[in-house]
Amino acid sequence: MTGKLILVLNSGSSSLKFAIIDPEQDAPLLTGIAERLGSAEANFRMRWRHEEDKRQPCPNADHGRVIDQLFQHMHEHGIDAKDLTGVGHRVVHGGETFRDSAIIDEQVIAQIEQCAKLAPLHNPVNLLGIKAIAQKFPNLNQVAVFDTSFHQTLPEYAYTYALPYELYREHGLRRYGFHGSSHRFVAGRAADLLGKSLNDCNFISAHLGNGCSAAAIKGGVSVDTSMGLTPLEGLVMGSRCGDLDPGLVLHLTQTLNYTPDQLSHLLNKESGLLGVSEVSNDMRELLRLSDEGHQQATLAIDIFCYRLAKTIAGYYLATAPLDAIIFTGGIGENAAPVRAKVCAWLKPLGVDMDDEANHRHGEESQGRISKDDTLNIMVVPTNEELLIARDTLALIRRNK
Repeated sequence: MTGKLILVLNSGSSSLKFAIIDPEQDAPLLTGIAERLGSAEANFRMRWRHEEDKRQPCPNADHGRVIDQLFQHMHEHGIDAKDLTGVGHRVVHGGETFRDSAIIDEQVIAQIEQCAKLAPLHNPVNLLGIKAIAQKFPNLNQVAVFDTSFHQTLPEYAYTYALPYELYREHGLRRYGFHGSSHRFVAGRAADLLGKSLNDCNFISAHLGNGCSAAAIKGGVSVDTSMGLTPLEGLVMGSRCGDLDPGLVLHLTQTLNYTPDQLSHLLNKESGLLGVSEVSNDMRELLRLSDEGHQQATLAIDIFCYRLAKTIAGYYLATAPLDAIIFTGGIGENAAPVRAKVCAWLKPLGVDMDDEANHRHGEESQGRISKDDTLNIMVVPTNEELLIARDTLALIRRNK
């Protein structure tokens, strides 16, 4: 099989997501994930287009072994390494080094490693997939697509923390932002749906999943975003707290004797929707429980929606005149009650939701879920893998 096929890899510490995509087609040929890597329960799940899911155990597999299995399955479907134009990798942190995606070479790998000090939980594992491909297929072009690069257009007053400036100058401590591939993809798609050039569009994008972030996009570029130095800052998330009083962290350490590791676990794994509700980080479960009268589930949802509405209202200052507010991600695309709660807070901005269109997730109205002659509210499904594939193909062609 030949063509413009791109293998997209998203390496996590104990998982590896993958897809094979023709960047000129909407539907991927293959999607899948290997989970619980390094454990006896490691497993491999994949789906070829028009086929049912396939699952198989792969006890104690690492990223390299998963890639071996992946290429074996590809071979069985008539696709080998020679049929791939390249491999695109999601890399979480590019610091100030990478304003765009980059062809991977030894220098780029070294720079990604340098950025690991800003994302110690993410960049080292992102590199596992890159190095595994380089070892097995040294002649295969690879491209890094960075979560942070879309936000490198933030003005200095938006990315600088009010800390002693030398902490930025000497250590790079500033707001970087994440989910850049998602925000960039949905902004481009929304512009297409509105029949406008992206450069002429002002959007507020809300990527809502287990991780959540908002972005203010003016003239097609990011001018503010809610995540910061790390993905912990900003909105309430599945198990992350988002914004809180820094003095609270001091209190936890000085009065309650939390260690740094305990703090990290508390703020990243035990907080957010899970922490408030005490039952789940899954919005679907919380909405069900709320309907049944579960007070803490309702409170968690209300906090989530209010904080998001406050952020959107603040970003209106940076984006007016606004073309649309965009909801995306698993929650943003599927949780109509969440969108309704958020938009109820935003009525002073001219938001007036069409309840029926919201219930249908905008599927029959070009993504629009607001009433005519009011501020556009849109549901735009994200597709970060497709964006990574397109970046990869474009860079490889340009490099040739």
